Amino acid sequence: MTGAPDGTEQREPRATEQREPRATEQREPRAGAQHERQDGAGLPDRFERLYTPHRMAYIRGEGKPTDDSCPFCEIPKGSDADGLVVARGADVYAVLNLYPYNSGHLMVVPYRHISDYAELTAAETTEVAVFTQHCLRALRVASGAQGFNVGMNLGHVAGAGIAAHLHQHVVPRWGGDTNFMPVIGGTKVLPALLPQTRELLAEAWLAT
Repeated sequence: MTGAPDGTEQREPRATEQREPRATEQREPRAGAQHERQDGAGLPDRFERLYTPHRMAYIRGEGKPTDDSCPFCEIPKGSDADGLVVARGADVYAVLNLYPYNSGHLMVVPYRHISDYAELTAAETTEVAVFTQHCLRALRVASGAQGFNVGMNLGHVAGAGIAAHLHQHVVPRWGGDTNFMPVIGGTKVLPALLPQTRELLAEAWLAT
C-alpha cells in the first residue's frame, strides 16, 4: 500500500497483473519480425495477424470459367510458365493447381475434354498412371514429400470444381501440415509462389 498526494491509500498492482493497453498503443513487434506500421483504432491483443491478400483471387473466383470455356482445354495452348504446366506428354499433362491444398499440389489432366474416367482410352489411362508416378517422384525430389493424397472427384456431387474435364489430384503431405491454420483459421500457408514452385518441379521432373 502506498500513500497518494491527497492522503488516500492506493494499492500497488500485483506482479501478475497486466494493464490493458489503450486503443492508441501498439505493441512492440517480436525480435526479427517485419512489421509495417498502420494507424487506426482497435485494441491490441495476444494474436498476430497473417495477411494473405493473394487468397482474394479465390474468393473473387478469378481464373474460374465464367462461360462455357474450359481452363483445362485452354492451358495447353499457352506457354508452360503462363499455364503453370510442369510437364507435357502425348495424351496428358501435369499442371499446378491454381488454388493448392499444399505447396506443389499437382493435377494430371488429359488433353481430351472428357468428364468420366471410364471414357479414357487405353493410351490415356496408361499415361495418367505413368504421369501420376512421375508426380510422386518429382515431388519427393523437389520438396521431400512424406506422403500423398492421390485421387479424382468425378462429378459436382463428388466435389469436383471443374467436373466437365477429368483431372487427377496429387497432393504432397508432410507431418504437421494439418495444423491450426487450416483447421481453425481456414488458411493455407504456402512457402513459395506458384511460378517458383513450377520451376522447381519442372527441374525435378527432368531429373527423375
